[in-house]
Amino acid sequence: MEIFDLNGRPFVELCDLLKLTGACASGGSAKLAVAAGEVKVDGQVELRKRCKIRTGCIVEYGTERLKVV
Repeated sequence: MEIFDLNGRPFVELCDLLKLTGACASGGSAKLAVAAGEVKVDGQVELRKRCKIRTGCIVEYGTERLKVV
């Protein structure tokens, strides 16, 4: 499981998180993955591209698992 540090920010948007961590090559591919239902947040499929990901959330995409701290 990979760790993503918010560095004092209250949240990061889901599509930005996927792009920043390298799980997706670009913001466009991140948006497509979310829209296709390929991304889970805390075990539930998330279809909102701009979903606010906060400390403690676990995001899953393919074989990637990201914990936000």
